[in-house]
Amino acid sequence: MSFIRAATLARSAANITTRLYATEAGAPKSRLPLYLVGAGLVAAGTYGYVTFAKTDQEKPKKVLTSALDPQNFVDVKLKRVEPYNHNTASFVFELPEGQASLLPIASCVVLKAENLKDANGKPMARPYTPVSPSDAEGELTFLIKRYDNGNVSKYIHSLAPGDTLAVKGPLPKWTWKSDYLTNEFDEVGLIAGGTGITPMYQILQHALAEKDNKTKFKLLFANVTEGDILMREQLDAMKQKYPEKLDVVYVVDKPTGKWKGPTGYITPDLIKQYIAPPSLGEKVKVFVCGPPPQVAALAGKKAGMKQGELGGALKELGYTEDQVYKF
Repeated sequence: MSFIRAATLARSAANITTRLYATEAGAPKSRLPLYLVGAGLVAAGTYGYVTFAKTDQEKPKKVLTSALDPQNFVDVKLKRVEPYNHNTASFVFELPEGQASLLPIASCVVLKAENLKDANGKPMARPYTPVSPSDAEGELTFLIKRYDNGNVSKYIHSLAPGDTLAVKGPLPKWTWKSDYLTNEFDEVGLIAGGTGITPMYQILQHALAEKDNKTKFKLLFANVTEGDILMREQLDAMKQKYPEKLDVVYVVDKPTGKWKGPTGYITPDLIKQYIAPPSLGEKVKVFVCGPPPQVAALAGKKAGMKQGELGGALKELGYTEDQVYKF
């Protein structure tokens, strides 16, 4: 499925109110979703899109609106919990009929644990990237790992079906400009660790499904053990479906005897082996997301919500700040 996005969305984060998060290969142009965005809708914090059916008259089939609000928290009800591995599960929240998240690519939302207070007495909140398609009607899904020192993650893991959680968004990150008309980059490198895979998956799910996509993606995904690799089935399926556009390399720090892939940490040598070189200039982009120590070692520390100076292995290899983005 391909997408036509409003030009204002690409120019200003303040105007970013929609995203289509595709899950299927591109359909004929008569089925292209059209974003319906107007000044009044932006002011109201609402957004939607129309999916056109393949009919003689090309009449709109259905309009979806967003269940989310970029300015205010909205309560969503937990529909079900799907265990993934020993410390991670998918949390599927229910959205009203006719509504979806419609988050722009790439963006996240903020989840608030109303019953958990910080030192100032305010509810704790953390950003998370959904793994459900942006246009998935009636559902919003998060893949969340439980950390022993993560209060919000532990709180979410304590929820049962029927409980509610407050969500606010979108919180725009990198604006993915490529649609069926353009291909911004020739090569994109994705370097992820642990749950840092979720924004990378968001980009891949959207971009690879565009029928005119020509960008090639290389994913380096590091985890402690093979059992810690999240979304492996989905990533392998993508690689099989788009063999000429996606390569996935799993890196494990503590391998078993049967492991045949790279081991240890993501090193400059691994980056040089799999990620497109900085000599491509503006036609290469490298996205990094993972635990703060990993991000710092690869691309330098972030400065809060800002990118911070480029450092680490990517700087040593000659990449510039314009070529690297840290989620």
